[in-house]
Amino acid sequence: MSSKVIFIGAGPGDPELLTVKGQKVIEKADVIIYAGSLVNKQVLDSRKKDCEVYNSASLNLNEIIDIIKKAIKENKLVARVHTGDPSIYGAIGEQIRELKKLDIEYEIIPGVSSVFGTASVLEAELTLPEISQTVIITRPEGRTPKPPKESLKSLASHDATMCIFLGIGMIEKVANELMEEYSEDTPVAVVKKATWPDQLIIRGTLKDIASKVKENNITKTAMIIVGDVLDPGDFTPSKLYDKDFKHEYR
Repeated sequence: MSSKVIFIGAGPGDPELLTVKGQKVIEKADVIIYAGSLVNKQVLDSRKKDCEVYNSASLNLNEIIDIIKKAIKENKLVARVHTGDPSIYGAIGEQIRELKKLDIEYEIIPGVSSVFGTASVLEAELTLPEISQTVIITRPEGRTPKPPKESLKSLASHDATMCIFLGIGMIEKVANELMEEYSEDTPVAVVKKATWPDQLIIRGTLKDIASKVKENNITKTAMIIVGDVLDPGDFTPSKLYDKDFKHEYR
């Protein structure tokens, strides 16, 4: 591989959920910069013995770019390893902007998002016929502002399945805002560290989820999923495998 930066989605935690393509890059990389506060370090186990490894948890953007600039100048391959899929709250946009300014070549390898890792451990389909055919991926407003039309209350008006990142530290505020549109009995699941050996699943409703989260002392690295798909009861099956329905997508 030529000298460039390759952004890699490391998946939600289980190292076996790293893609084959991502694994191959990690094996060949001369320099690895990984999000150490979130990425399972076992993902890096196949790296070369002489690979330089940097934990970006202690680095700012300028320091990350400086490491990359030096590596590229030395004709090295850089693996920039992010948790989940880097396209969702991965902060790769600002890194790409700097790489473009420096005319540094890069590519992106997608990963399994924590949204889908969470859905898998909940054994849930997020899009059930006549219950929800839309998935909203969002976060509450915190230090990072949001456009007014993207408030949780506004998004909740659709009554769709909602997957909320970075909201566990303000779970009470999140639940109260959602209850302005969803029923207070709407099912909610909170999953801490989905697919990790120490994952924790909490189920409840919008009315009681905040107290359950506090009882279990969950303060970070957790996904919140809201919607009737979590407890659908009986529902109409899709047309995909209907014996009287023929199409090319089976």
